[in-house]
Amino acid sequence: METIEILILKNLLHSEEYGRKVLPFIKKDYFENTSQKIVFEEISKFLTQYNKLASKEILCIEIENRSDINESSFKDVICVVDQLEETTSELSWLIDTTEKWCRDRAIYLALMESIYIADGNDKERNRDAIPSILSEALGVSFDNHVGHDYLNDYEERYEAYNRKEDKIEFDLEYFNKITKGGLPNKTLNIALAGTGVGKSLFMCHVAASALLNGKNVLYITLEMAEEKIAERIDANLLNVPIQDISGLPKVMFENKVTKLAEKTQGSLIIKEYPTASAHSGHFRALLNELALKKSFRPDIIFIDYLNICASSRYRGNLSVNSYSYIKAIAEELRGLAVEANVPIVSATQTTRSGYGSSDVELTDTSESFGLPATADLMFALISSEELENLGQIMVKQLKNRYNDPTMNKRFVVGIDRAKMRLYDCEQSAQDNILDSGKDEEYNNEEHNAKKSFEGFKF
Repeated sequence: METIEILILKNLLHSEEYGRKVLPFIKKDYFENTSQKIVFEEISKFLTQYNKLASKEILCIEIENRSDINESSFKDVICVVDQLEETTSELSWLIDTTEKWCRDRAIYLALMESIYIADGNDKERNRDAIPSILSEALGVSFDNHVGHDYLNDYEERYEAYNRKEDKIEFDLEYFNKITKGGLPNKTLNIALAGTGVGKSLFMCHVAASALLNGKNVLYITLEMAEEKIAERIDANLLNVPIQDISGLPKVMFENKVTKLAEKTQGSLIIKEYPTASAHSGHFRALLNELALKKSFRPDIIFIDYLNICASSRYRGNLSVNSYSYIKAIAEELRGLAVEANVPIVSATQTTRSGYGSSDVELTDTSESFGLPATADLMFALISSEELENLGQIMVKQLKNRYNDPTMNKRFVVGIDRAKMRLYDCEQSAQDNILDSGKDEEYNNEEHNAKKSFEGFKF
Protein backbone atom coordinates (compact mmCIF):
# COMPACT_ATOMS: atom_id res chain seq x y z
CA MET A 1 0.00 0.00 0.00
CA GLU A 2 1.35 3.39 -1.00
CA THR A 3 2.03 5.77 1.88
CA ILE A 4 1.17 9.48 1.92
CA GLU A 5 4.91 10.25 2.07
CA ILE A 6 5.59 8.38 -1.20
CA LEU A 7 2.57 10.08 -2.83
CA ILE A 8 3.92 13.50 -1.80
CA LEU A 9 7.41 12.71 -3.12
CA LYS A 10 5.95 11.43 -6.43
CA ASN A 11 4.07 14.65 -7.02
CA LEU A 12 6.98 16.83 -5.91
CA LEU A 13 9.00 15.11 -8.62
CA HIS A 14 6.41 15.22 -11.41
CA SER A 15 3.93 18.07 -10.72
CA GLU A 16 5.42 21.56 -10.85
CA GLU A 17 2.14 23.27 -9.81
CA TYR A 18 1.83 21.03 -6.76
CA GLY A 19 5.51 21.43 -5.88
CA ARG A 20 5.46 25.21 -5.97
CA LYS A 21 2.34 25.36 -3.78
CA VAL A 22 3.37 22.95 -1.04
CA LEU A 23 7.18 22.90 -0.97
CA PRO A 24 7.56 26.12 1.11
CA PHE A 25 5.51 24.52 3.91
CA ILE A 26 7.01 21.01 4.09
CA LYS A 27 9.92 20.45 6.46
CA LYS A 28 12.33 17.56 6.08
CA ASP A 29 11.71 16.59 9.72
CA TYR A 30 8.12 15.72 8.80
CA PHE A 31 9.48 12.59 7.07
CA GLU A 32 10.07 9.86 9.63
CA ASN A 33 11.90 7.54 7.22
CA THR A 34 15.53 8.66 6.75
CA SER A 35 15.66 7.59 3.08
CA GLN A 36 12.51 9.58 2.29
CA LYS A 37 13.99 12.57 4.11
CA ILE A 38 17.13 12.44 1.91
CA VAL A 39 15.04 12.22 -1.30
CA PHE A 40 12.96 15.20 -0.19
CA GLU A 41 16.12 17.22 0.54
CA GLU A 42 17.46 16.60 -2.98
CA ILE A 43 14.12 17.39 -4.69
CA SER A 44 13.80 20.63 -2.68
CA LYS A 45 17.44 21.66 -3.22
CA PHE A 46 17.28 21.14 -7.01
CA LEU A 47 14.00 23.08 -7.42
CA THR A 48 15.32 25.94 -5.29
CA GLN A 49 18.65 26.13 -7.11
CA TYR A 50 17.58 25.60 -10.72
CA ASN A 51 13.89 26.61 -10.58
CA LYS A 52 12.96 23.35 -12.34
CA LEU A 53 11.81 19.89 -11.30
CA ALA A 54 14.47 17.23 -10.92
CA SER A 55 14.29 13.89 -12.73
CA LYS A 56 14.89 10.44 -11.25
CA GLU A 57 18.27 10.31 -13.01
CA ILE A 58 19.31 13.65 -11.49
CA LEU A 59 18.21 12.47 -8.05
CA CYS A 60 20.31 9.33 -8.33
CA ILE A 61 23.42 11.31 -9.33
CA GLU A 62 22.96 13.89 -6.54
CA ILE A 63 22.36 11.18 -3.94
CA GLU A 64 25.46 9.29 -5.11
CA ASN A 65 27.53 12.46 -4.62
CA ARG A 66 26.47 12.82 -0.98
CA SER A 67 29.17 12.07 1.56
CA ASP A 68 26.87 11.48 4.53
CA ILE A 69 25.45 8.08 3.48
CA ASN A 70 27.07 4.65 3.27
CA GLU A 71 26.49 1.92 0.65
CA SER A 72 23.64 0.29 2.56
CA SER A 73 21.85 3.61 3.05
CA PHE A 74 22.43 4.48 -0.62
CA LYS A 75 20.58 1.36 -1.71
CA ASP A 76 17.64 2.20 0.56
CA VAL A 77 17.44 5.74 -0.86
CA ILE A 78 17.60 4.52 -4.46
CA CYS A 79 14.82 2.06 -3.63
CA VAL A 80 12.65 5.05 -2.62
CA VAL A 81 13.55 6.89 -5.85
CA ASP A 82 12.53 3.84 -7.90
CA GLN A 83 9.02 4.07 -6.43
CA LEU A 84 8.54 7.63 -7.69
CA GLU A 85 6.74 6.91 -10.93
CA GLU A 86 4.57 9.63 -12.46
CA THR A 87 1.04 9.54 -11.07
CA THR A 88 -2.19 11.53 -11.42
CA SER A 89 -4.10 12.75 -8.39
CA GLU A 90 -6.77 15.41 -8.03
CA LEU A 91 -4.74 18.54 -7.21
CA SER A 92 -7.07 20.18 -4.66
CA TRP A 93 -7.48 16.91 -2.76
CA LEU A 94 -3.75 16.31 -2.83
CA ILE A 95 -2.96 19.81 -1.47
CA ASP A 96 -5.55 19.46 1.33
CA THR A 97 -4.24 15.99 2.23
CA THR A 98 -0.66 17.26 2.27
CA GLU A 99 -1.65 20.17 4.51
CA LYS A 100 -3.34 17.79 6.98
CA TRP A 101 -0.26 15.52 6.95
CA CYS A 102 2.03 18.50 7.62
CA ARG A 103 -0.16 19.65 10.51
CA ASP A 104 -0.35 16.16 12.05
CA ARG A 105 3.42 15.69 11.78
CA ALA A 106 4.06 19.18 13.23
CA ILE A 107 1.81 18.43 16.22
CA TYR A 108 3.47 15.04 16.80
CA LEU A 109 6.96 16.56 16.69
CA ALA A 110 5.86 19.43 18.96
CA LEU A 111 4.52 16.94 21.51
CA MET A 112 7.79 14.99 21.45
CA GLU A 113 9.75 18.22 21.84
CA SER A 114 7.51 19.32 24.73
CA ILE A 115 8.04 16.03 26.55
CA TYR A 116 11.79 16.42 26.05
CA ILE A 117 11.65 19.91 27.58
CA ALA A 118 9.30 18.84 30.40
CA ASP A 119 11.75 16.08 31.39
CA GLY A 120 14.43 18.76 31.82
CA ASN A 121 16.62 17.54 28.97
CA ASP A 122 16.75 20.88 27.14
CA LYS A 123 19.35 23.17 28.73
CA GLU A 124 18.34 26.25 26.72
CA ARG A 125 14.53 26.18 27.15
CA ASN A 126 12.25 25.58 30.12
CA ARG A 127 8.57 24.60 30.36
CA ASP A 128 7.45 28.16 29.60
CA ALA A 129 8.37 27.50 25.96
CA ILE A 130 5.91 24.59 25.62
CA PRO A 131 2.70 26.62 24.98
CA SER A 132 4.29 28.56 22.10
CA ILE A 133 5.72 25.34 20.57
CA LEU A 134 2.30 23.68 20.60
CA SER A 135 0.54 26.82 19.41
CA GLU A 136 2.90 27.11 16.43
CA ALA A 137 2.29 23.47 15.49
CA LEU A 138 -1.48 23.87 15.73
CA GLY A 139 -1.26 26.90 13.45
CA VAL A 140 0.44 25.09 10.55
CA SER A 141 -1.41 25.84 7.30
CA PHE A 142 -0.71 26.43 3.62
CA ASP A 143 -0.88 30.17 3.02
CA ASN A 144 -0.09 30.81 -0.64
CA HIS A 145 -0.63 34.56 -0.48
CA VAL A 146 2.66 36.26 -1.38
CA GLY A 147 1.45 39.81 -1.91
CA HIS A 148 -1.15 42.00 -3.58
CA ASP A 149 -0.92 42.12 -7.38
CA TYR A 150 -1.96 45.71 -8.07
CA LEU A 151 -3.19 45.20 -11.65
CA ASN A 152 -4.74 41.73 -11.31
CA ASP A 153 -6.22 41.95 -7.81
CA TYR A 154 -8.29 45.11 -8.36
CA GLU A 155 -11.59 43.37 -7.52
CA GLU A 156 -10.24 42.24 -4.17
CA ARG A 157 -8.96 45.76 -3.55
CA TYR A 158 -12.32 47.33 -4.43
CA GLU A 159 -14.13 44.97 -2.06
CA ALA A 160 -11.67 45.91 0.68
CA TYR A 161 -12.43 49.60 0.13
CA ASN A 162 -16.13 48.95 0.60
CA ARG A 163 -15.93 46.35 3.35
CA LYS A 164 -16.84 47.51 6.84
CA GLU A 165 -13.69 47.18 8.92
CA ASP A 166 -13.93 45.43 12.26
CA LYS A 167 -13.20 48.12 14.85
CA ILE A 168 -13.40 48.57 18.60
CA GLU A 169 -15.83 51.45 19.01
CA PHE A 170 -15.57 54.09 21.72
CA ASP A 171 -18.53 55.25 23.78
CA LEU A 172 -17.22 58.80 23.25
CA GLU A 173 -18.50 60.66 20.18
CA TYR A 174 -15.40 62.66 19.29
CA PHE A 175 -13.04 59.69 19.65
CA ASN A 176 -15.21 57.82 17.15
CA LYS A 177 -15.12 60.86 14.86
CA ILE A 178 -11.33 61.14 14.77
CA THR A 179 -10.87 57.37 14.29
CA LYS A 180 -13.71 56.95 11.75
CA GLY A 181 -15.66 54.64 14.02
CA GLY A 182 -13.14 53.14 16.43
CA LEU A 183 -9.74 51.47 16.69
CA PRO A 184 -8.81 49.04 13.87
CA ASN A 185 -6.93 45.81 14.47
CA LYS A 186 -3.14 45.61 14.10
CA THR A 187 -2.57 49.13 15.47
CA LEU A 188 -0.72 50.85 18.32
CA ASN A 189 -2.58 53.75 19.96
CA ILE A 190 -0.91 56.02 22.51
CA ALA A 191 -2.23 58.52 25.06
CA LEU A 192 0.31 61.18 26.09
CA ALA A 193 -0.18 62.88 29.45
CA GLY A 194 1.59 64.16 32.52
CA THR A 195 1.60 62.41 35.89
CA GLY A 196 -1.88 62.31 37.44
CA VAL A 197 -3.67 63.76 34.40
CA GLY A 198 -5.56 60.57 33.54
CA LYS A 199 -3.64 58.04 31.43
CA SER A 200 -4.77 55.04 33.46
CA LEU A 201 -8.24 56.53 33.93
CA PHE A 202 -8.60 56.81 30.15
CA MET A 203 -7.47 53.22 29.55
CA CYS A 204 -9.66 51.85 32.35
CA HIS A 205 -12.68 53.71 30.92
CA VAL A 206 -12.12 52.43 27.37
CA ALA A 207 -11.53 48.90 28.73
CA ALA A 208 -14.81 49.08 30.67
CA SER A 209 -16.63 50.37 27.59
CA ALA A 210 -15.25 47.55 25.40
CA LEU A 211 -16.30 44.97 28.00
CA LEU A 212 -19.85 46.34 28.03
CA ASN A 213 -19.88 46.04 24.23
CA GLY A 214 -19.26 42.31 24.54
CA LYS A 215 -15.54 42.39 23.71
CA ASN A 216 -12.81 40.32 25.33
CA VAL A 217 -10.38 42.70 27.01
CA LEU A 218 -6.85 42.04 28.25
CA TYR A 219 -5.44 44.71 30.58
CA ILE A 220 -1.71 44.38 31.31
CA THR A 221 -0.46 46.59 34.13
CA LEU A 222 3.17 47.28 35.03
CA GLU A 223 2.44 50.26 37.26
CA MET A 224 -0.42 49.39 39.61
CA ALA A 225 -1.55 46.14 41.19
CA GLU A 226 -4.22 44.04 39.49
CA GLU A 227 -6.63 44.82 42.34
CA LYS A 228 -6.14 48.59 41.92
CA ILE A 229 -6.95 48.41 38.20
CA ALA A 230 -9.99 46.23 38.98
CA GLU A 231 -11.09 48.76 41.60
CA ARG A 232 -11.01 51.57 39.01
CA ILE A 233 -13.02 49.52 36.55
CA ASP A 234 -15.46 48.62 39.35
CA ALA A 235 -16.01 52.32 40.05
CA ASN A 236 -16.71 52.89 36.35
CA LEU A 237 -18.99 49.93 35.67
CA LEU A 238 -20.77 49.68 39.04
CA ASN A 239 -21.39 53.45 39.15
CA VAL A 240 -19.90 53.79 42.62
CA PRO A 241 -17.27 56.37 43.71
CA ILE A 242 -13.91 54.64 44.04
CA GLN A 243 -13.54 55.64 47.70
CA ASP A 244 -16.84 53.85 48.49
CA ILE A 245 -16.02 50.53 46.77
CA SER A 246 -14.40 48.97 49.84
CA GLY A 247 -17.38 49.94 52.02
CA LEU A 248 -20.01 48.15 49.92
CA PRO A 249 -21.68 45.17 51.64
CA LYS A 250 -20.63 41.89 50.03
CA VAL A 251 -24.20 41.01 48.97
CA MET A 252 -24.68 44.38 47.23
CA PHE A 253 -21.28 44.11 45.52
CA GLU A 254 -22.06 40.55 44.37
CA ASN A 255 -25.47 41.62 42.99
CA LYS A 256 -23.94 44.50 41.04
CA VAL A 257 -21.25 42.29 39.48
CA THR A 258 -23.82 39.57 38.67
CA LYS A 259 -26.09 42.07 36.91
CA LEU A 260 -23.08 43.39 35.00
CA ALA A 261 -22.17 39.85 33.86
CA GLU A 262 -25.70 39.46 32.48
CA LYS A 263 -25.27 42.56 30.29
CA THR A 264 -22.19 41.43 28.38
CA GLN A 265 -20.81 38.38 26.59
CA GLY A 266 -17.26 39.68 26.97
CA SER A 267 -14.55 38.94 29.52
CA LEU A 268 -11.88 41.08 31.16
CA ILE A 269 -8.52 39.67 32.25
CA ILE A 270 -6.14 41.87 34.26
CA LYS A 271 -2.52 40.72 34.46
CA GLU A 272 0.18 42.38 36.53
CA TYR A 273 3.91 42.31 35.80
CA PRO A 274 6.69 43.91 37.86
CA THR A 275 7.75 47.30 36.53
CA ALA A 276 10.30 47.16 33.67
CA SER A 277 10.45 43.36 33.78
CA ALA A 278 8.07 42.26 31.00
CA HIS A 279 8.36 42.66 27.23
CA SER A 280 6.44 41.61 24.13
CA GLY A 281 7.74 38.04 24.48
CA HIS A 282 6.10 37.73 27.91
CA PHE A 283 2.86 39.21 26.54
CA ARG A 284 2.92 36.77 23.60
CA ALA A 285 3.40 33.84 26.02
CA LEU A 286 0.48 35.18 28.10
CA LEU A 287 -1.77 35.24 25.02
CA ASN A 288 -0.84 31.61 24.24
CA GLU A 289 -1.44 30.59 27.86
CA LEU A 290 -4.83 32.31 28.00
CA ALA A 291 -5.87 30.66 24.74
CA LEU A 292 -4.86 27.19 25.97
CA LYS A 293 -6.06 27.42 29.59
CA LYS A 294 -9.12 29.67 29.33
CA SER A 295 -9.97 29.66 25.58
CA PHE A 296 -9.65 33.45 25.92
CA ARG A 297 -8.59 35.51 22.91
CA PRO A 298 -8.66 39.28 23.43
CA ASP A 299 -10.32 41.70 21.04
CA ILE A 300 -8.27 44.60 22.46
CA ILE A 301 -5.17 44.84 24.68
CA PHE A 302 -4.28 47.64 27.11
CA ILE A 303 -0.71 48.03 28.37
CA ASP A 304 -0.27 50.41 31.30
CA TYR A 305 2.12 51.77 30.28
CA LEU A 306 4.69 51.61 27.45
CA ASN A 307 7.69 53.39 29.03
CA ILE A 308 7.92 50.90 31.90
CA CYS A 309 7.87 47.83 29.64
CA ALA A 310 11.11 46.05 28.84
CA SER A 311 12.43 45.42 25.33
CA SER A 312 12.97 41.90 24.03
CA ARG A 313 15.58 43.33 21.67
CA TYR A 314 17.72 45.13 24.25
CA ARG A 315 18.11 43.12 27.42
CA GLY A 316 19.01 45.04 30.54
CA ASN A 317 19.02 48.46 28.85
CA LEU A 318 22.74 48.75 29.63
CA SER A 319 24.26 49.99 26.38
CA VAL A 320 21.50 51.70 24.45
CA ASN A 321 20.11 55.24 24.51
CA SER A 322 16.52 55.97 25.52
CA TYR A 323 15.51 56.89 21.94
CA SER A 324 16.42 53.43 20.61
CA TYR A 325 15.11 51.62 23.68
CA ILE A 326 11.62 53.18 23.74
CA LYS A 327 11.35 52.99 19.95
CA ALA A 328 12.20 49.28 20.15
CA ILE A 329 9.46 48.72 22.75
CA ALA A 330 6.94 50.57 20.55
CA GLU A 331 7.92 48.54 17.47
CA GLU A 332 7.69 45.27 19.41
CA LEU A 333 4.24 46.14 20.77
CA ARG A 334 3.00 47.15 17.34
CA GLY A 335 4.38 43.86 15.99
CA LEU A 336 2.44 42.05 18.71
CA ALA A 337 -0.72 43.92 17.68
CA VAL A 338 -0.25 42.76 14.09
CA GLU A 339 0.49 39.19 15.15
CA ALA A 340 -2.49 38.99 17.52
CA ASN A 341 -4.74 40.94 15.10
CA VAL A 342 -5.95 43.36 17.79
CA PRO A 343 -5.56 47.06 18.61
CA ILE A 344 -3.17 47.80 21.47
CA VAL A 345 -3.74 50.87 23.63
CA SER A 346 -0.96 52.24 25.82
CA ALA A 347 0.31 55.52 27.23
CA THR A 348 3.45 57.57 27.73
CA GLN A 349 4.60 60.46 29.90
CA THR A 350 5.19 64.04 28.83
CA THR A 351 8.54 65.70 29.37
CA ARG A 352 8.97 68.18 32.23
CA SER A 353 8.39 71.08 29.83
CA GLY A 354 5.17 69.46 28.60
CA TYR A 355 3.87 68.61 32.07
CA GLY A 356 2.24 71.95 32.79
CA SER A 357 1.69 72.94 29.17
CA SER A 358 -1.80 73.70 27.89
CA ASP A 359 -0.70 72.96 24.32
CA VAL A 360 1.26 69.68 24.31
CA GLU A 361 3.14 68.77 21.12
CA LEU A 362 4.72 65.56 19.78
CA THR A 363 8.09 66.92 20.88
CA ASP A 364 6.87 66.73 24.49
CA THR A 365 7.00 62.92 24.36
CA SER A 366 9.37 61.81 27.10
CA GLU A 367 12.52 59.76 26.42
CA SER A 368 12.05 58.99 22.72
CA PHE A 369 10.66 60.67 19.63
CA GLY A 370 10.78 57.20 18.08
CA LEU A 371 7.50 56.37 19.85
CA PRO A 372 5.27 58.79 17.88
CA ALA A 373 7.05 57.65 14.71
CA THR A 374 5.77 54.11 15.36
CA ALA A 375 2.27 54.80 16.74
CA ASP A 376 -0.82 54.80 14.50
CA LEU A 377 -2.76 57.19 16.74
CA MET A 378 -1.30 59.51 19.33
CA PHE A 379 -3.14 62.13 21.32
CA ALA A 380 -2.45 64.28 24.37
CA LEU A 381 -4.64 64.46 27.46
CA ILE A 382 -4.40 67.99 28.86
CA SER A 383 -5.69 69.22 32.18
CA SER A 384 -5.70 72.67 33.77
CA GLU A 385 -7.25 74.28 36.81
CA GLU A 386 -9.99 75.80 34.65
CA LEU A 387 -10.78 72.46 32.97
CA GLU A 388 -10.77 70.68 36.35
CA ASN A 389 -13.32 73.18 37.68
CA LEU A 390 -15.51 72.45 34.64
CA GLY A 391 -15.12 68.69 35.09
CA GLN A 392 -13.45 68.38 31.70
CA ILE A 393 -10.22 67.17 30.12
CA MET A 394 -8.90 68.35 26.75
CA VAL A 395 -7.80 65.95 24.02
CA LYS A 396 -5.40 67.12 21.31
CA GLN A 397 -4.59 64.99 18.28
CA LEU A 398 -0.84 64.67 17.68
CA LYS A 399 -0.75 61.93 15.03
CA ASN A 400 -3.55 60.10 13.25
CA ARG A 401 -3.28 57.48 10.50
CA TYR A 402 -7.04 56.90 10.45
CA ASN A 403 -8.27 60.38 9.62
CA ASP A 404 -7.23 63.96 8.94
CA PRO A 405 -5.63 65.06 12.25
CA THR A 406 -6.43 68.72 11.61
CA MET A 407 -10.17 68.04 11.82
CA ASN A 408 -11.36 68.16 15.45
CA LYS A 409 -7.74 68.68 16.40
CA ARG A 410 -8.79 69.66 19.92
CA PHE A 411 -11.92 68.67 21.81
CA VAL A 412 -13.00 68.15 25.38
CA VAL A 413 -14.61 65.22 27.17
CA GLY A 414 -16.20 65.21 30.59
CA ILE A 415 -14.32 63.50 33.40
CA ASP A 416 -15.65 62.07 36.65
CA ARG A 417 -12.53 61.13 38.60
CA ALA A 418 -14.49 59.70 41.52
CA LYS A 419 -16.12 57.09 39.26
CA MET A 420 -13.14 56.80 36.89
CA ARG A 421 -15.36 57.68 33.97
CA LEU A 422 -15.32 59.83 30.84
CA TYR A 423 -18.42 61.13 29.07
CA ASP A 424 -19.45 63.29 26.13
CA CYS A 425 -19.79 67.03 26.75
CA GLU A 426 -22.51 69.22 25.26
CA GLN A 427 -21.71 70.65 21.85
CA SER A 428 -21.46 74.15 23.34
CA ALA A 429 -18.33 73.01 25.22
CA GLN A 430 -16.70 72.10 21.89
CA ASP A 431 -17.71 75.37 20.22
CA ASN A 432 -15.55 77.35 22.64
CA ILE A 433 -12.37 75.53 21.58
CA LEU A 434 -10.10 76.99 18.92
CA ASP A 435 -9.91 74.02 16.55
CA SER A 436 -6.92 74.69 14.32
CA GLY A 437 -8.17 72.97 11.17
CA LYS A 438 -6.64 73.49 7.74
CA ASP A 439 -9.26 75.93 6.53
CA GLU A 440 -8.95 78.06 9.63
CA GLU A 441 -5.16 78.12 9.48
CA TYR A 442 -5.31 79.09 5.82
CA ASN A 443 -7.86 81.84 6.49
CA ASN A 444 -5.78 83.18 9.38
CA GLU A 445 -2.68 83.32 7.16
CA GLU A 446 -4.68 85.11 4.46
CA HIS A 447 -6.09 87.55 7.04
CA ASN A 448 -2.64 88.27 8.48
CA ALA A 449 -1.22 88.85 5.00
CA LYS A 450 -3.96 91.36 4.20
CA LYS A 451 -3.36 93.11 7.50
CA SER A 452 0.38 93.37 6.80
CA PHE A 453 -0.21 95.22 3.51
CA GLU A 454 -3.04 97.48 4.66
CA GLY A 455 -0.91 100.65 4.35
CA PHE A 456 0.27 99.97 0.81
CA LYS A 457 -1.38 100.97 -2.45
CA PHE A 458 -1.44 98.56 -5.35
